[in-house]
Amino acid sequence: MDEDTGALPRKENFSEWYNEILWRAEIMDVRYPVKGLYVWYPHGFGIRKRAYGILRDLMDRDHAETIFPLLIPKTEFMKEAEHIKGFEDEVYWVTHGGTSELDVPLALRPTSETAIYPMYSLWIRSHTDLPLKLYQVVNTFRYETKHTRPLIRLREITSFKEAHTVHATWEEAAAQVEVALGLYREFYEGLRVPVIISRRPAWDKFPGADYTIAVDTIMPDGKTLQIGTAHMLGDHFSRTYEITYEDANGERQYAYQTCYGISERSIAAVVSIHGDDKGLVLPPEVAPIEIVIVPIIVGKRRDEVLAAAGALEEELRGAGFTVRLDTRDMRPGAKYYHWEMRGVPLRVEVGPRDIDANTVVAVTRTGKKTTLDRRGVVEGINSVLREFGEDLSQAARQAMADKIAVTKTLEETAEAVKAGVAVVHWCGSQECAEKIEAAVDASVLGSEIRSDLIAVSDGPCIACNGKGTSALVARTY
Repeated sequence: MDEDTGALPRKENFSEWYNEILWRAEIMDVRYPVKGLYVWYPHGFGIRKRAYGILRDLMDRDHAETIFPLLIPKTEFMKEAEHIKGFEDEVYWVTHGGTSELDVPLALRPTSETAIYPMYSLWIRSHTDLPLKLYQVVNTFRYETKHTRPLIRLREITSFKEAHTVHATWEEAAAQVEVALGLYREFYEGLRVPVIISRRPAWDKFPGADYTIAVDTIMPDGKTLQIGTAHMLGDHFSRTYEITYEDANGERQYAYQTCYGISERSIAAVVSIHGDDKGLVLPPEVAPIEIVIVPIIVGKRRDEVLAAAGALEEELRGAGFTVRLDTRDMRPGAKYYHWEMRGVPLRVEVGPRDIDANTVVAVTRTGKKTTLDRRGVVEGINSVLREFGEDLSQAARQAMADKIAVTKTLEETAEAVKAGVAVVHWCGSQECAEKIEAAVDASVLGSEIRSDLIAVSDGPCIACNGKGTSALVARTY
C-alpha cells in the first residue's frame, strides 16, 4: 500500500490486491483470534445479503427452506464409511458439556448429510411424499490444514447454502442435478460471474456420491475457483439411513438423493472478477448501496443544493433504489474515493449548474459519465445501471475467454496453466491424469465441459495418445 496516496496494490499483483481490498473495502476483518475464522464487516455482509437474496429467490421456486442442528452425534456421523473417510481429518469434535464428558461426542457439521438424513428416514413414508426438496443456509466447520484465506478457504464457512433432495428413481434424481446446475447458472448470471461446468473425475467426486458436477470460475491470476457443486448420491445414503418409501404397488423401495451447495466463495468471485485498481466494482444486483448522491456545494447555494439532493434521494428511494446521500464535510474527491473503494455502481452529482439546467450528472463505478434530465431521472438511472451491468458481464466473459487456451501437448499445457486454463484431450484414466498433473504442475479438473466459451471435441489423449475428449487442466484454489 502506498501510504501517501492510499492506493491499493495493483490488481495484477492479485494476491496482495485481494488481501488488501478485503479490509480497505470493508468486506471482512481477518483479525479474529482463531485461524481461519473471519468477521463480516456490515458492508461485506450487505453484499452477501443481496447475493443470497438472489439465491434464495431461485431456490424458493421449488424448494422449501429449513434449518437443521449444528451438532451431529458421532453414532450418526460414522454410519456412511465412504463419506466419513472424505471428512474424518476435518471434523471438529465437541467432547464435553461444561466439565462433564459427553457419552456420545458431537461433530460440528462439516456438511449436513449425516444431520439431515436420519430425519428424512422418519419423514418419508410413501411415494406421495416425493420428491422432497429442502435447503438451508448455515455455517459449517472444517479443520483446514492448508493455508486459509478469507472467503476462499475457511475453517468456518459462514454462508453454506446446501440443498438436499429425495426422489423415487435414479433418473429423477439425475434430472434434479441438472435443475440445480440451471439454478446455479442463473445465480451467477445475476452476479455477472462467468462459469465453466464440468464433471469431476471419479476419484475427485464428493465422498459417497455416484458423480459430482462442479461449477468453476477463473480468477484474475489464472487459477480456478470452485464456486458450486452438485452431487448425484444415488441410493448410497438412503441405504445407510434407511430412507425408504412405499411405491404405488405397496412395496418398500430405497429412495435416490442429490445434494448441491454454494458458499461465500461466490462473494470471493464477485470481488475478484469485477474489482479493479481503485477497489470493488459491484454489480447493481448485489450492491448494498446502488447509488450515492454527492452534493457539489459552491458558494452561497449550499442549502439549495442540499435540498435538491435530498429531494433526489427521496425520489430514488421511492423508486426502489438503495441510496446514500453523502453530506459529510469533505471534499468531493475524497467522497468519490471512498465510494469507489466500496464498489458503489453509480455516483450522482448535484450542484448549482445542474439545478439551473434541471439535470444531474451520473458517473458509473467504471467512469462512464452521463448527463440525465432531472424530470426523467428514474428512467435514466435505470438505463445507466442496466447498461453498466451488461458491460460488467461482457468484460468478465472476455477476461475469462482470454485465460482459456486449447493445447495439444504437455509442453503447451504447462505454459498455458501459468496464466489460465488449458483445454486438453484426455482419455479419462487416473493414470494419465496423474501423468498430466506431474508434467504441468496443475490439476485435471474434469470433462463433459459445459461452456459457450469452449468448443468440446474428441482427439488423442495428450498423455497416452488413446481416444480422448476435452478436459480442463488448471491450477486451483
